[in-house]
Amino acid sequence: MRHAVLLAGGKGTRLRPYTASLPKPLVPLGEESIVELVLQQLARHGFERATLAIGHLGHLIQAVVGDGSQWGITVDYVSEDEPLGTMGPVVANLERLPDEFLVLNGDVLTDLDYAAVLDRHRERRPALTIATYRRRVPIDFGVLETDDGRVVAFREKPTLDYTVSMGVYGISRSTLSAFTPGQPLGFDGLVLHLLETGAPIHAYPYDGYWLDIGRPEDYEQANADYPRLRRVLLGR
Repeated sequence: MRHAVLLAGGKGTRLRPYTASLPKPLVPLGEESIVELVLQQLARHGFERATLAIGHLGHLIQAVVGDGSQWGITVDYVSEDEPLGTMGPVVANLERLPDEFLVLNGDVLTDLDYAAVLDRHRERRPALTIATYRRRVPIDFGVLETDDGRVVAFREKPTLDYTVSMGVYGISRSTLSAFTPGQPLGFDGLVLHLLETGAPIHAYPYDGYWLDIGRPEDYEQANADYPRLRRVLLGR
């Protein structure tokens, strides 16, 4: 069985004013919300179950999503009274999850094959599989390199390349079993712990469509893309 945990408990402060009265996963794109699009994608990729980790205005998400039957996926909920970070809600409810499962942020729009990420994780069995994306960041200034106060190199408005996390992870129960339920745990804390202990972390590189709806300009871009974007995300 393919099971996903959708992180939908944040306040979306960076996306204000759009999130002044709505949780970020319910911000609309066209005639539906982000969370509705993601659940349709999960069902399309063969996920039978999704657990939504809710918090801020979570009752509104429950009212819209219900039990998921309208999309052919079974949805249940876990609620956090206090913010627990990215992985904290997962640790707190680990006993209800299968041995391997997918975790994804509730504000990610991508045509990534979610099933392929989880299947790769199951096949290779690292502690953590991170879907990754190449991000190019233009620098609008001349960049100097200095050594003891002396300029030794110069680049005019360079573009920097980074490999970034897409907010989609394949993970195993055993990876999280060492952490204390009810305590905050961010994605950064988990990765640093795994690196310190030498646990294997695998990357799942992807170069298709990916947009993190974290800022007003990102949301506006998603709305501008929407007529094409819906076909990209849902294949129809």
